[in-house]
Amino acid sequence: MTTYTEKGTIIKGNRLVAEARKITDAVVIVKSGRHKAQRVILKDNAMCYIDRKLKFIK
Repeated sequence: MTTYTEKGTIIKGNRLVAEARKITDAVVIVKSGRHKAQRVILKDNAMCYIDRKLKFIK
């Protein structure tokens, strides 16, 4: 398994698992039209991994 540590690296998946010492409160963001999503920021020793990959890649 490869570990990416560079700024700007994107991880895409159907389900991601995240771990961190500090997590900000969820903020509602606009994705497209009426569709909403949430954003959190992970701080201090943060890590994410893909638990379920995407079926279709655009």
